[in-house]
Amino acid sequence: RNFFTKRTKELKPPVQSAPGWKLFGKVPPRENLPKDSKIIQQEYEARTGRMYKPPPPSARRKNIEFEPLSTTALILEDRPANLPAKSVEEALRHRQEYDEMVAEAKKREIKEAHKRKKIMRDRFKQEENIASAMVIWVNEILPNWEGMRATRRVRELWWQGLPPSVRGKVWSLAVGNELNITPELYEIFLSRAKERWKSFSETSSENDIEGASVADREASLELIKLDISRTFPSLYIFQKGGPYHDLLHSVLGAYTCYRPDVGYVQGMSFIAAVLILNLEEADAFIAFANLLNKPCQLAFFRVDHSMMLKYFAAFEVFFEENLPKLFLHFKSYSLTPDIYLIDWIFTLYSKSLPLDLACRVWDVFCRDGEEFLFRTGLGILRLYEDILLQMDFIHIAQFLTKLPEDITSEKLFSCIAAIQMQNSNKKWAQVFASLMKDNKEGDKNHSPALKS
Repeated sequence: RNFFTKRTKELKPPVQSAPGWKLFGKVPPRENLPKDSKIIQQEYEARTGRMYKPPPPSARRKNIEFEPLSTTALILEDRPANLPAKSVEEALRHRQEYDEMVAEAKKREIKEAHKRKKIMRDRFKQEENIASAMVIWVNEILPNWEGMRATRRVRELWWQGLPPSVRGKVWSLAVGNELNITPELYEIFLSRAKERWKSFSETSSENDIEGASVADREASLELIKLDISRTFPSLYIFQKGGPYHDLLHSVLGAYTCYRPDVGYVQGMSFIAAVLILNLEEADAFIAFANLLNKPCQLAFFRVDHSMMLKYFAAFEVFFEENLPKLFLHFKSYSLTPDIYLIDWIFTLYSKSLPLDLACRVWDVFCRDGEEFLFRTGLGILRLYEDILLQMDFIHIAQFLTKLPEDITSEKLFSCIAAIQMQNSNKKWAQVFASLMKDNKEGDKNHSPALKS
């Protein structure tokens, strides 16, 4: 309050100072204010005691359409009176260098303008495609879901990404509701979670939480509060006070009461948050519970080591098939899939990839199931294969833990499409089924993921 009033009182009239060059230093703003040409001429005459004779018109800078930064234009300025004047050759050279800088700046400006136009054209084209696809999904596919979901046309349209307006509905239908959860059941478990929160706050303190064992903290509803603030922190909508904070808290708390055998595990908050952004509260909980009940998610969130190792072994079979050079490079450093795959699978790539790209991965994951999660991982490795081949163990682990933010859906999905999920005429399901039958310890050692 009263900020502008105080600021106005503090301002003082600019102090007139003699013009001159201040090299290698910052010029205070008040000394760098633009001055009228007549004022500059008067100051010059007052300092030197002689009349200023302007240079002939040919020596002045011409008006040009593009004016680069003032630091660039300094090369054309005349030297102060106390320094020797420029020679004709030097002046011509400076003019030539200046023209080259202006031409280069013009080229950059034109190139950036073309780039901006291309981005806008692509954006308009994408919006048109989304609008036309939305009409097809709403009018043709969704009303005849069971009959059309497996058709080639729908699968191709699905691969291109679901329109945001129908994404939540398609996800719900694709995930299904094998657990037969109803909105009323969600309300029951939510009220139970609220009671536990209330009793917990009355009987416990933060010091008790810090002193609890790791197992108790994993099962505790209090751990949810700590993780919600770390969920998509750049969006600021799930943090305390944000519009989706309480909603995310409710869904995770209700699930903890619904599945006490699983409890809350770090990473769940990202999955629930993505569902909340696309579905209503009860529908998000139903999809969340059914999604985590899938074999792959259940194995990871229950930390079933034997099942996780089988998934890693199956992944490495296709890793070696598609990217043999990178596979050998990783093997030379004893870099196993658990180092990077666990984080990707736990959050279904929602933490590792940009949110819009992660949603597109979810689209095809809902269509193809767990196989696509590992195919996406191979697509990421293929996309950055050349970079990863130049790295050592530490840099590879760091790179894959935090992927570049400029990753685009076009590049990633073209790499995913190039991945062949077939080994010796066996598809993912067949390879994984053969690994499940392999129960002997001696046979397990043949799996590349278990050699470490």
